[in-house]
Amino acid sequence: MSYDIVIRGGTVVTAGDTFCADVGIRGETIAAIGVDLDGDRVLDATGRLVLPGGIDSHCHVEQLEGDGSVHEESFASAARSAFAGGTTTLIPFAPQFKGQPIGAHAAEYAARAARSPIDYALHQIITDPTEAVLRGELPGIIAGGVRSLKMFLTYDPFHVTDAEYLKVLAVAKRLGATVCVHCENYEAIRWRSAALLRAGRPEPASHALSRPKVVEREATHRAIALAELVDQPIHIFHVSCAEVAEEIARAQARGVKVTGETCPQYLVLTAVEMARAGREGAKFMCSPSPREAGDAEGLWAAIRAGTLDIISSDHCGYSYEGPNGKAINGETADFTRIPNGVPGLAARMAITFSEGVAKGRITANAFVALTATTPAKRFGLYGRKGSIAPGFDADLVIWDAGRAVTLTNALMQHAIDYTPYEGLEVTGWPLMTLARGRVVMEDGRVTVPEGQGRFVAAELSPDARPRGLVPGGFDAALVD
Repeated sequence: MSYDIVIRGGTVVTAGDTFCADVGIRGETIAAIGVDLDGDRVLDATGRLVLPGGIDSHCHVEQLEGDGSVHEESFASAARSAFAGGTTTLIPFAPQFKGQPIGAHAAEYAARAARSPIDYALHQIITDPTEAVLRGELPGIIAGGVRSLKMFLTYDPFHVTDAEYLKVLAVAKRLGATVCVHCENYEAIRWRSAALLRAGRPEPASHALSRPKVVEREATHRAIALAELVDQPIHIFHVSCAEVAEEIARAQARGVKVTGETCPQYLVLTAVEMARAGREGAKFMCSPSPREAGDAEGLWAAIRAGTLDIISSDHCGYSYEGPNGKAINGETADFTRIPNGVPGLAARMAITFSEGVAKGRITANAFVALTATTPAKRFGLYGRKGSIAPGFDADLVIWDAGRAVTLTNALMQHAIDYTPYEGLEVTGWPLMTLARGRVVMEDGRVTVPEGQGRFVAAELSPDARPRGLVPGGFDAALVD
């Protein structure tokens, strides 16, 4: 039996197994795993790893903002960067703005996403959970395959109150969705920021001082406690330190369905970078802030324990130069007016492999779980995405585990004019990326035909199913 493409002679790595085999592709899907397979095109993977295409389950792409601006990273440039780094599926964010229904911008964002060269699912941001949104819009959105809702406990103009957060938790429980949470204390950050400015500390380094670990830890504890009250599973985005992971671990130990992720910036960057001369430190500003030297080891311990089981990029790119990026409010803007976020689509898998597998902190199987399999399962894409098995989409990466690469902005192939990882040496690099059976990257050369990506409707993940236990036995979420 012949196949369209055969990847021959490689070491196939999934979240659970490692074995030598050929992978046969017919059309857009994996058709067979075996030995001595024949194909119209044969890709030699001898001495290489064959991995599932990465799933970046937390990234901001061509995102609309309330002031009418749009993030610099388009779906086209995001696809190019993702493919360059071995990622084949993205989960960006559909917007909602306070005072407006979700539908006010849904058609515009859908039209932008429809041009995507890379497969994508969506998280729905909720900033204004009115009755019209909760009862009128969310049922259709969730039924249409967007089964994860994003809420911010900080940031103007995104943050929600505890009362609003509870309302969304209750609706997510009734409709079947995961709630993802950005956990930092809004009022604490405002208070610290105002004091820093009064003290004459407007520089980028003050960003870290405005939101220390305790601010993230408190909000995480609160988000978990309220989710436990409702009996609604939640996922904590971008955990920056062990202290926050410990809050998640304590909840998990008592049976609460809470999961967490971290990002490469918290594994290789520290707050010291924001103290660079001039406004150079703005390149490293993201929220939560990178922490201190040594904090990464606590995160790796939490990863090995399974407390944190996804590594996403939280790609949120703002160029350093020009009027629309980090300097959108002027080159002398204080730290509260500099856009937060760092780019990382292409760097995510290489940094995770290098810091994790190459340095002996995790196995290659754990690497696949962190970057592909668990995101697929968590967000309802598994069975199509996230592993190597017959019937799955032929999203595959041929990976050179021993290749040493120095990261540069040119290698990232994104729309942003810098990478915070400039000069970082990594071991392990993708040689070829296939997306649904098409070679989209070979030796760094990327092909991104517009519109070849498709929306992947999420199914209800087992992780999103409530436990059936509420404090005192009274389920307030079911009272209409």
